Amino acid sequence: MDLKLGKEHEAFREEVIEFLKGWPLSGEETKLPQVEQDQIFRNQAIEKGYVYRDIPTKYGGSEQPHDVIKDTIIQDEFRKVGAPGNIFSIGAAMVAPTLLECAREELCDRFVESAIRGEVNWCQGYSEPNAGSDLASLQTRAELDGDEWVINGQKAWTSMAAEADYMFGLFRTEPDAPKHKGISYLLIDMKAPGITIRPVKQINGGLEFNEVFFDNVRTPVGMMVSERGKGWQVSRATLKHERNLIGDPNMLRNTYLALVELAKKTIRNGRPAIQDPRVRDRLAEIEGYVTTQEYSGLRQLSAAAKGEELKVMLPMMMNKLYSTDTAMMLTRLSQDIIGGDGLIAPNDAETAMAREVQHTPGRWVYEYTAAIAHSIAGGASNIQRNIIGERALGLPRDLRLE
Repeated sequence: MDLKLGKEHEAFREEVIEFLKGWPLSGEETKLPQVEQDQIFRNQAIEKGYVYRDIPTKYGGSEQPHDVIKDTIIQDEFRKVGAPGNIFSIGAAMVAPTLLECAREELCDRFVESAIRGEVNWCQGYSEPNAGSDLASLQTRAELDGDEWVINGQKAWTSMAAEADYMFGLFRTEPDAPKHKGISYLLIDMKAPGITIRPVKQINGGLEFNEVFFDNVRTPVGMMVSERGKGWQVSRATLKHERNLIGDPNMLRNTYLALVELAKKTIRNGRPAIQDPRVRDRLAEIEGYVTTQEYSGLRQLSAAAKGEELKVMLPMMMNKLYSTDTAMMLTRLSQDIIGGDGLIAPNDAETAMAREVQHTPGRWVYEYTAAIAHSIAGGASNIQRNIIGERALGLPRDLRLE
């Protein structure tokens, strides 16, 4: 594998580096709240064609020609200096690309730009009490009444529902159709009458997940993405973007580096934990998994740059599974390093993942419990193994009771 860039892309990297000398902002702008400073710089990056490159300009993006090498250079250089690039929110990372891929122009006009700019918050209405890993068995109904859908039922494990302005979700509109074919993909105003949100207290003390109840909730017929009964196909597009977000190798590397710092700072038996041979052995093993994930990403990047995506279909499907499995190994070691301090519940700053508390025991308790959740989010690991076996390796389908 040749990891060197050509002259054109090296020149582009220098161009990006020069632009990033403008971050952090200076002068009077530094007196603004950080979120406003971030948005000012992000707008400058959009104008230069560095941010939201695949989003049309009419929706607030850069609308640049597709170039995976340039995309990677931008991500790398922005990350090095901590500059605010794309907003990796549910709206920007999942809703916007799904709408651009599957929705009518009216919905894109209404929602894409506000999603990528973080002006509208979204939540995902997929799972139900009896439809988790077998999502297609969901029972929340949407029945057509004139020019509105009337929704009744319940969603479970809905992240950030209490803060969301809108939900995108799956609802059964064809009760007599086979379960995968009777589902539609709807957008719902979370302030609509008939919606009740109940937070679910998590093991780490957080309230990120919620139950959402629908009692004759109405949403216009125009809030359907794609066609009636085609929601399952749309949901696969959204899950693709969600799994790519969870399987980001850069996030894994950053967490690993933070773990090494924890091992250096934690004193065990009168010496830093990193001097314990058992800790060093486990760190070395995890380093191997993290590096493998990174090089697999480079292999996928190389193939994509050559237009050979099919050659790396299997590694791409394994990204999310491999990443969450490695995160579990990594955070489990953090609990062994902090020992009894792992019984301390995280405080608000630690659950908010503030930088000043990234090496505290409570922060690592939060990281550990979050790693468990990530192995379920975007499709449970065992379900993902079935998908890989059946769709990528051609193995016989698992036995299913219909």
